[in-house]
Amino acid sequence: MQNIVLENVLLIDIETVSAYPSFEDMNAEWQSLWQEKTQRTLPENTTASEFYPQRAGVMAEFAKIVCISIGYFKKLNDVYQLRLKSFYGEDEKKLLEEFITNLDQIEATNNKGCFTGHNIKEFDIPFICRRLLINNLPIPVYLDFQNMKPWDTNMIDTFQYWRFGDYKHYTSLKLLAAALGVPSPKDDIDGSMVGEVYWKENNLKRIAIYCQKDVVTTGNIILRFKNMPLLTEEQIVSVSL
Repeated sequence: MQNIVLENVLLIDIETVSAYPSFEDMNAEWQSLWQEKTQRTLPENTTASEFYPQRAGVMAEFAKIVCISIGYFKKLNDVYQLRLKSFYGEDEKKLLEEFITNLDQIEATNNKGCFTGHNIKEFDIPFICRRLLINNLPIPVYLDFQNMKPWDTNMIDTFQYWRFGDYKHYTSLKLLAAALGVPSPKDDIDGSMVGEVYWKENNLKRIAIYCQKDVVTTGNIILRFKNMPLLTEEQIVSVSL
C-alpha cells in the first residue's frame, strides 16, 4: 500500500435497488425464478415475497444500479483534494453509458488507475459488469478482470487488504472506519434503506449523497493505510450533484 500513488487511485461505490417495488409487481415467470433462486437461503418463517425487498437489491439478475459515485485524488499546492462525481438516475442504461464514457476519458489520460473500494472485488465490479451485459452494453477491457492474472488486476479492495489473508473474516466499511479512527459520515440513511428511499420517496439525490459519503470514507481509509492525514471538509470537492 505504501507504494501506491494516490493520483492513480480511482475510488468507486455503487447503490443498487430491486428491479421492482415488490415481489407482487413481478410477472409469474420472474416470481418463479426468484423462488428458485432463494429457496435454499430463505430464512425460516419468511416467505419469498417478504424476502424480496430484503435481498433482491444485491442480486444483479433481480436488481438495477441507481447510482455510481467515483472519487480521485488531485494534488494542488502540495495539498490533496478528493474530487467526487456521481452518475445517478432511473434510466440504468443511460447511467452506465455516462459512467463508461467518463471512465474512457480517465483511462485515456491515466491508464495506471486502480479501481478502489470496499468489497468491490466481490460486489461492485462484478455487479457493474453483469448489468452492462443485461443492458446490451460492452464490458470495457479495463473492467474485465475475469481472465486477468492476480498481479495484472488494477484493483485495490480495502475489504481484502484488511483481511490480511484471513478469508473467514468479514468487516463492513462502517466497522473498518471505526476501527481505524476514520470519522463515519452521519447520514439519515444506510445501505439497507436505499431501496425504500428509491421506491417510496424517489429521492435519487439523497441516495447519491449517501453514496458519495461512502467514497469519502474509503478514501480516508486509504490515507490511513498509507499513514497520511485524513481529509478535511475543505479538501473534499463534489463536481456534480
